[in-house]
Amino acid sequence: MNQAESLPRDHAASAANATSINPITAEFIRHSLLSIPKQIELNITRTAYSPLVYEYKDYAVGIVDPEGRLISESGGGIPLFVADALGVGVRDGLLIHGREGIKPGDVLISNHSGTLGQHLNNVIMYTPIFMDDGQLAGFMAIIMHWLDIGGWAVGSAAPIGTTSIFQEGIQFRSIKLWSEGKRVEDVYRIIESNSRFPRMLLGDIESQLAGCLLGRDMIRELVEKHTLNTFRSAIDLIWSRSEAAAREAITAIPDGVYEASSFLDDDGHDFGKPVEIKVIVRVSGDEMTVDFSGVADQVTGSINSGRFGGATTAARIAFKFLCAPHEPSNDGSYRPLHVDIPDGKFLSANGQAAMSMYSPPLPTVIDTILRAMVPAMPHHVAGGHHANFGAHVFEGRHPETGELYLAITGNHGGWGASAGHDGPGPYKTMSHGDTLDVPIEALEQLYPLRFEHYEVRPDSGGAGEYRGGVGLEKLIRTLAPTSVQLNFERSGCAPWGILGGKDAAVPETYVEWQGAERQSVMKANLDLRAGDALRVLSSGGGGYGDPLKRDLERVARDVRQGYVSVDSAREDYGVVIDAAGSVDLTASQMLRLSRLGHQPWVVC
Repeated sequence: MNQAESLPRDHAASAANATSINPITAEFIRHSLLSIPKQIELNITRTAYSPLVYEYKDYAVGIVDPEGRLISESGGGIPLFVADALGVGVRDGLLIHGREGIKPGDVLISNHSGTLGQHLNNVIMYTPIFMDDGQLAGFMAIIMHWLDIGGWAVGSAAPIGTTSIFQEGIQFRSIKLWSEGKRVEDVYRIIESNSRFPRMLLGDIESQLAGCLLGRDMIRELVEKHTLNTFRSAIDLIWSRSEAAAREAITAIPDGVYEASSFLDDDGHDFGKPVEIKVIVRVSGDEMTVDFSGVADQVTGSINSGRFGGATTAARIAFKFLCAPHEPSNDGSYRPLHVDIPDGKFLSANGQAAMSMYSPPLPTVIDTILRAMVPAMPHHVAGGHHANFGAHVFEGRHPETGELYLAITGNHGGWGASAGHDGPGPYKTMSHGDTLDVPIEALEQLYPLRFEHYEVRPDSGGAGEYRGGVGLEKLIRTLAPTSVQLNFERSGCAPWGILGGKDAAVPETYVEWQGAERQSVMKANLDLRAGDALRVLSSGGGGYGDPLKRDLERVARDVRQGYVSVDSAREDYGVVIDAAGSVDLTASQMLRLSRLGHQPWVVC
């Protein structure tokens, strides 16, 4: 057992304490605990310096109790942090410093790979919430992607090249950035000296710090209004309700053992060697266990993650999709979920493993858990989604200012179709949730890049009675010499269709060199000249159900909107589209009947 999860959790005492509060007061406190992180989130969006934070929203804001249990969390940040990254960091700090070693006015930071199990860019900052009588009400915590913290690659999170965490940047394990209300200048100097973008990073840190301090003061005010005992009773009630909702949802799933598998192209080091993902989901009564014993062992490349950053994260995101997704994320939500994984897997790697690309495998892991549940929940689970971070990160010297820049761009693609619904998209992955891309206008304003086109990729969504979401095609031309880090996945394991639906198209990525043939590439670090271009074709989502059952007019509409070609309408859906873009009803009926094995010309 990891030290960070060794603190006691008295669920029975929590449930008993929850009955001692007025329900109206409890509702007021519950909504306050949800609104405070949302307000801090908006403030971060307004005040952060880097587009990765204020546009991409690579952070999460939350409130943690004195034992490191998650009370509430903002809904607009990265879902990868929903899986208790805040609580894990706080619990580790409590173990290192002890309750008595954390003082009013302290602000601590941690990105320790052996604790959080994520890449070192993800830094949690937290501050204690002490009342006037010295009692600890909890912690205000924010985890944020720091733009650059050293290591051999610009941006620290390199797609290929690292084989150890020590090549990827500097580590802080629950150290004090502020001590009893005063800045620890030595730590600030260390941070500034270990980043290629100190001005931008220190600006983001100030935004993160301001969020922690404002949230701390707002929670203090809430506790003072209602008393600490009432505050704690409300939290116990919140946890109990979330737990009950999750257990009720599990009870509706048939008991059984469900399995699925998939794979990644490679680990970014041993190219062409697939990384296996095998999961088993066990449902018994009102509890669920996700077993990762069958996933690949720890790898040499940088796609490893620790137990909390990998296995627990993926299992919790999938669990939230399956069970009570509308309930807020908190400690009670995940009490019925158990995660089994031996040490030494690529989702439970040791703290010295390379982890800079820990997150790109997780959408596929999440999707594989959901795939296992298709037999048990056919009307709830969707086909596979594109599950591809598709990072293409440009860096170089700006031709006008001479300053070093880092332009982080990602991939949008289709999500899987489900019962009664075409797949949504193009969106980012399940690990991103509602996270938006950085607008093209902002990227072109900030960096020497030009987006020459950005359009729907026809036939990328899997065919089905309900069609998978579509991917995109974009062409980015460089206006000055630049380097690009490419990290694309899933060229071998297509987003799967379910219950008769077809698989989606796989991604394709090309570098179009001036005066030379284009080069297909998925993972690489390349130097580009001014005028070279990157062409990205993203995947769609898998289809749901037999394509021959799709409504004829919906196929015609897909053709008119550019989602499906005329050829695919005929071949995949058995629908003939005439020159006007309308359905040739007679020809389509005959084609579908012939596909079904009937002889339409025989009169019965």
